[in-house]
Amino acid sequence: MKITDIRIRKLETENRLRAVVSITIDDCFAVHELRVIEGKDGLFVAMPSRKVGNDGFRDVAHPINAETRKMIEDEVIAKYKEECQ
Repeated sequence: MKITDIRIRKLETENRLRAVVSITIDDCFAVHELRVIEGKDGLFVAMPSRKVGNDGFRDVAHPINAETRKMIEDEVIAKYKEECQ
């Protein structure tokens, strides 16, 4: 699996949300609404989610393992830093 496109939409907000991101995987599958968030230990990527009743939020799409999550996060944050900082 390879991320073949990353599109960053930088946000100027007062909260911790820094950007909304879309990625394309292997030139054939798109995932929208990833979020770059400023955490207390630096930037991280939150997967697309939706509100589920009063129980909070549930991911709509997410990596199945830590290795894939790290790969997505590393590439998205690198692109964010390249374009937005």
